[in-house]
Amino acid sequence: MPTTRDIPEFLAQRLDDAYDADTVARIRDGFRAACDRPVTLRANTLRAGADEVATALSDAGIPWTHLSWYPDAFILDGVRERAVWDLEIYRAGKVYLQSLSSMMPPLALAPRAGADILDMCAAPGGKTSQIMALAGGQAHLTACEMSRPRAEKLEYNLDKLGCVNVQVMRVDARRLDEFFSFDQILLDAPCTGTGTISTGDERAERRISPELLAKVAKSQRALLDRALTVLKPGGTLIYSTCSILPEENERQVAAALKRHRDCEVAPVAIGGLDRAADDAPQTLPCALDGALTICPTRDYEGFFIAAIKKAARKR
Repeated sequence: MPTTRDIPEFLAQRLDDAYDADTVARIRDGFRAACDRPVTLRANTLRAGADEVATALSDAGIPWTHLSWYPDAFILDGVRERAVWDLEIYRAGKVYLQSLSSMMPPLALAPRAGADILDMCAAPGGKTSQIMALAGGQAHLTACEMSRPRAEKLEYNLDKLGCVNVQVMRVDARRLDEFFSFDQILLDAPCTGTGTISTGDERAERRISPELLAKVAKSQRALLDRALTVLKPGGTLIYSTCSILPEENERQVAAALKRHRDCEVAPVAIGGLDRAADDAPQTLPCALDGALTICPTRDYEGFFIAAIKKAARKR
């Protein structure tokens, strides 16, 4: 087993507690591979199709590949983000730089045109804009962000990306008025970010701590409770984090279900994703049937996604 010095000591201990030795070795391999993770982006179909983006990248001499399960996603090997910043398709909001894993929760939500949708922790707007694009620009979308600077960034990005009629609320989503109700909710919760680090990340060494885990776990609990309260009967909540620690993921969801007896886990479904495909994400063991824990690899950040369904009202 490698020494723990290449990742935060606290994280090393939590991984050893949560997973067997072979799984921990896979996770550590992923942290090492993350040092060479390629640039990835999504065609913003509110402004441009994948074909237009592919042509623009090729004309700029930028090599790209598609994903088999999401043709709007592009993997750019051997370039830095700055190469994309210089392109007209970036300046015009036709593409959005986004990790492959973070594209998956909106896909799991499967936004419906005409639905009342809530993005609880929306800034900087990547998932918010993806939700609107997947709904063909026809959803009734509310996006929450309590930080004024982050809310301003969210509004800027939504405008740039062509997301019209999105209601941005500068509010702590934990205190969202129970007067509201939504058909579909995305809760991409604040977390430790343990799925996104790379080997030797000094900032992670300083950041990931027992205190941070306790703080975000408290916030996750409150957010889940409010989300399941304002979710309409028959509605769906997607809960996601960029963490691979069970106490932020399946344990949070399992505990929330005990408090909300009218809700249950549904299998995470991402249209077009063949989990046996070569470009599909690898997964980690998860104690919650139907949920998905993505293992960090060169192409994917570590991520967790769960779908929760609220029972419909009895007639």
